[in-house]
Amino acid sequence: MPHSHHSHSGQFCRHAAGTLEQVVLQAIEQGFETFGLTEHVPRYRTADLYPEEASMPLESLISQFDAFLDEAHRLKAKYADRINLLVGLETEHITSSDLDKLSELLETAGPRIEYLVGSVHHVHAIPIDFDYDTFTKSLSSFSSPSGTEKERMEAFLCSYFDSQYELMRRFHPEIIGHFDLCRLYNPTLQFSDYPDTQEKIRRNIRFAVSYGALFELNAAAFRKGWDAAYPGEDVVKIIMQEGGRFALSDDSHGPHAVGLNYSRLLEYGRRVGITEIWVLRSSQSPSAAGRRVTPQLLDGHWWEHRFWRGR
Repeated sequence: MPHSHHSHSGQFCRHAAGTLEQVVLQAIEQGFETFGLTEHVPRYRTADLYPEEASMPLESLISQFDAFLDEAHRLKAKYADRINLLVGLETEHITSSDLDKLSELLETAGPRIEYLVGSVHHVHAIPIDFDYDTFTKSLSSFSSPSGTEKERMEAFLCSYFDSQYELMRRFHPEIIGHFDLCRLYNPTLQFSDYPDTQEKIRRNIRFAVSYGALFELNAAAFRKGWDAAYPGEDVVKIIMQEGGRFALSDDSHGPHAVGLNYSRLLEYGRRVGITEIWVLRSSQSPSAAGRRVTPQLLDGHWWEHRFWRGR
């Protein structure tokens, strides 16, 4: 403690800022003890490129990710006496082909990828966190038998959680990323109003718990205008009911955002009653997916660590 399992840099992500080394140096300056480097996996269709990537050939995304792994492991060795760096990736599940390509990538990269942040950013192959108009386009792609917006929203939410479940089922990601990103633009939405969705949420949580995943408390929701982290309090309660475990993530997109809103993350974790925080550690014993990390419970009261003083 303190730690983050989820980060990005402008060097390897066009919607982030700064170099990977600048991110690492900022984490060291703030006193982080463990910090995860987790750039997005490549996308494999031109249709899935974001506007800022429109001029990039698909092959360059693949070479960019390879360069990320090289640089991340260089920094891991260079700063080993100052910080524990973990090298991972953040997943995509746009279509089923992304999962097939991820399987190939993991086989090729082998132990260079130490863990996965399992995230979904698309529904019906349309981004749901890029901007409100694109989110609305995704939502509108679902039909409603009787034409009600509630039915349309339920179909959208169920599709999101089915994608999340398939991702978890195939790859057993060690960290479950921003579990409820699907309500980014509807932060007051209550899943209890959508019975089919609620059932899928509990299914997903139970499955993640069954193989030992950690659910991230993701501070990025605060800079998106939420008064909570991901996941919201209703999901946190289900995770706790099912025996789930939590880790911390800043989901920073450059050195300026390292540790951003961590004081609010502390307040949120305390408010919703989270008494234990876990962190991934390098291990000789493989995870459920065969990767060399294992969750470790932080000693003592996590909120009393010296890191929080003065934040």
